[in-house]
Amino acid sequence: MSGLGGIFCLFVVVKYLIVGLGNIGPEYELTRHNIGFLTLDRIADNHKLKFETHRLADKALFKYKGRQLHLIKPNTFMNLSGKAVAYWLQDLKIPKENLLIIVDDLALPFGSLRMRTKGSAAGHNGLKNIELVLGGQDYSRLRFGIGDNFSKGQQVDFVLSNFSKEEIAELPTLIDKAAEMIFSFCTIGAERTMSLLND
Repeated sequence: MSGLGGIFCLFVVVKYLIVGLGNIGPEYELTRHNIGFLTLDRIADNHKLKFETHRLADKALFKYKGRQLHLIKPNTFMNLSGKAVAYWLQDLKIPKENLLIIVDDLALPFGSLRMRTKGSAAGHNGLKNIELVLGGQDYSRLRFGIGDNFSKGQQVDFVLSNFSKEEIAELPTLIDKAAEMIFSFCTIGAERTMSLLND
C-alpha cells in the first residue's frame, strides 16, 4: 500500500452557509421582511431543490461548481435568527468567512442589491441577534433594498406588509440577480463580487 500513497490526494469539499432571513407562516410569505426566504425559495425552485425541516431551520443542499451550498431558512422567527446561524455553522463546520446572510434593507431603494463583508445591524432585529450570537459584525450580508415608503412610526407595519403588485412583478428578475451574487460569493469571493455586481 505504501507504494500507492503518492496517487492518493485529500479532497476537501468547500462548504458555504447561505441564510435567508424571514418569518415562518403563510401570513408572512410575501412580506418585505421575508425577502431572504423568497430568494432561497427561488433558487430551490429553479434548481429543483427541496427544503426539509431540521433543527432550527428549513434546509436544502445545493452543489455548485464543486462547492456545497447549505441553504437555510431559520424557523426561529426573525428576532432569534442567530440561534440557527450559530448552530449550523458549528454543525457543518463552516468558517464564518463562508457565511452569507440575505436580508431586507430599508436604507436602500427597492431592488438595489449590495453585498458587504461587515457592518452594523442598522436596527434590523435579525441582524442584531446574529451579531449578538456570533459576537461581532464581521460576517457577509447581501442587502436587498425594500425602500422606505412609509410614514413616521410605521416602519414595523411597512416591513411586515406585502410587496405591492408592481414590486411583485419586478421581484423575479431582482431575485435572480441576488442568486447570481450568492453564487459569485461562493466562487470568486465577496470582494470581487462587490466590485462586479454591487449596485
